[in-house]
Amino acid sequence: MIRITELARERVERVLGNGDLAVDATAGKGRDTLFLARAVGPAGRVIAFDIQRQALAETASLLKQNNLAHRVSLVCGGHETMAAHVDAPVAAVMFNLGYLPGGDHGIVTRPETTRRALASSLELLRPGGLITLVLYSGHPQGDQEKKAIVNYCRELDGALYSVVQVRLLNRRGAPPELLVVKKSKNQP
Repeated sequence: MIRITELARERVERVLGNGDLAVDATAGKGRDTLFLARAVGPAGRVIAFDIQRQALAETASLLKQNNLAHRVSLVCGGHETMAAHVDAPVAAVMFNLGYLPGGDHGIVTRPETTRRALASSLELLRPGGLITLVLYSGHPQGDQEKKAIVNYCRELDGALYSVVQVRLLNRRGAPPELLVVKKSKNQP
């Protein structure tokens, strides 16, 4: 079975190396943060964002269990504040939108803050860098957010960015989708 989150990690893994800076825009349970901490190697750094202290505590615990906490800075704040916390070109940014599994389903990512975070990500991304966005449209605001982000990405300059959308066609309901945005290597 294909998992959208695994596809996102496979794409990101191709652009990350030892010493890179990566961002987890939505730390959640910490799985993407852990993946990024491993992928950037001993000389790399990860900055992970979440608005929920519960999510950051779970992420911190997972990183500590894997002896990787020293590679990660956790920010208790929305991903739309990314530009205030990131001080260098970023190799990859991962978004896993929606709500914290097992958490309060009333606390969700929102189209307006995600658009701002995506705009910041594009500015911070180094040439050849990659952004992944896992979109969950099965919750009340999820479809609205998905449409807003897909439309935003559709309008990106094709000479500067390549955007791919991946959907599971044979799943019922509202399965997650993946957007992959790659910045041209020819950008200044």
